[in-house]
Amino acid sequence: MVNRKIVGAHYGLIDWLAQRVTGVVMVIFTLVVAIGLRQGAGASYASWHEFMSGGLMRFVTFLFIVSLCWHVWVGVRDIWMDYIQPAGIKLALHVLTLLALIGCAGWAVQIIWRL
Repeated sequence: MVNRKIVGAHYGLIDWLAQRVTGVVMVIFTLVVAIGLRQGAGASYASWHEFMSGGLMRFVTFLFIVSLCWHVWVGVRDIWMDYIQPAGIKLALHVLTLLALIGCAGWAVQIIWRL
């Protein structure tokens, strides 16, 4: 039996994959919105409202918001872990980042539900 010393959190692969998957979701959403705008969805408020208020578009927008928040969380968390040394400051920045992301996600979902 080999005795190994295990260090680190070992979530690098999961975070790397999460960044790629969330990036793809955001690109797909951007393409869908760009195609909709190209077809005249943004010509007026009424056409934009009609485009965005469908059930499928609401779901895709919700996926975009979740993907964006997860993408941001992984990136900013890695910055705090790599460049901030005092544990107390690092914890405070993690908490503030999470609260900001939860607040932004909640606000965005509230806007979607109002459509």
